[in-house]
Amino acid sequence: MKAYTDLVSRVLENGTLKPNRTGTDAISSFAESYRVDLADGFPLLTTKKVIFRSVVLELLWYLRGENHIRWLRDEKDCHIWDAWADEDGYVGPIYPVMWRKFPYTDYENVEYDGVGASFSKEHQSHKEFDQIRSVINQINENPQSRRHVVSAWHPGLIKDMALPPCHLMFIFNVENGRLNCHLTQRSGDIALGIPFNLACYSALTMIIAKQTGLEPGVFAHTIVDAHIYANHVEGLREQIKRNPLPLPTLEIAGKDIDELTFEDFELKNYNHHPHIRFEVAI
Repeated sequence: MKAYTDLVSRVLENGTLKPNRTGTDAISSFAESYRVDLADGFPLLTTKKVIFRSVVLELLWYLRGENHIRWLRDEKDCHIWDAWADEDGYVGPIYPVMWRKFPYTDYENVEYDGVGASFSKEHQSHKEFDQIRSVINQINENPQSRRHVVSAWHPGLIKDMALPPCHLMFIFNVENGRLNCHLTQRSGDIALGIPFNLACYSALTMIIAKQTGLEPGVFAHTIVDAHIYANHVEGLREQIKRNPLPLPTLEIAGKDIDELTFEDFELKNYNHHPHIRFEVAI
């Protein structure tokens, strides 16, 4: 996929070697962007094997709204989040909670003094907000709105999260009967994370498109700190030498978001080059 190989090449050529919290230096580049048209095929990388099962299970886990990985780890034998979970499987209020049970305080009977609002503790209640269900309803009711936003960033809860959200906000946009999606990511591991993010959010866009009677459009992605870890450089240099193969196609059942299972995702004609092993920086 040219969009991805171009991203790798830009960061390798123009990035700056920087230290970071993991202890493994990384070549970083500020505010990298790319876009793919989902009409051209499902953007699962072909220059190496990407584990499609893990991509889909992670997405389904996000849609479950849970603060632990027990379904992912114990029921589905998928271990991509094990490194960040505690011994009981808890990861805190990260993506699943933020997407489906975003916690907020509802202030009732707010008083205004002519300058601003007075928010009294006596008139507040704590609630949860389903951002995914809401954005589906919004697109159905007012497709041309510019407010189809889902946020995974909650400043007050960062300390309770196993990993502060990297892909922190996505926005849907409707144009000419097609559903577009733009993802903003504060930090992106180009070798390991970005291929998953690209496939995951493209699949999510296809799901939401089915829920709203639209065709999948463009997936666009902006990564504020796009980085390549020093121990990934050799593998990525090998990867971008490989010729991309035709993209596969993905068919998803038209079920409600809470009824989807892995068996509802059918990947067709996924041909790829051999796997390249990259170590996870934690």
